[in-house]
Amino acid sequence: MPTRKKFLFAGLSLTALATLFTWGRKPEQKKKTMKFLTKEGTLVEIDTDKLPTAKRTASKEDVQNWIKR
Repeated sequence: MPTRKKFLFAGLSLTALATLFTWGRKPEQKKKTMKFLTKEGTLVEIDTDKLPTAKRTASKEDVQNWIKR
């Protein structure tokens, strides 16, 4: 009959082996994308990493160009 020390040692060694096998693996990360509609009417997906993060305010010229007469 195995002793308690042998039982604990076997359990710890199995845990250490399982940790070693999973240590080097990195979980796959899904890329976050956003969908945009182009001027031509096609739907495209763009990674959020490639989008600018700095906010810009619209100038008077931008607003005048957006208004359709």
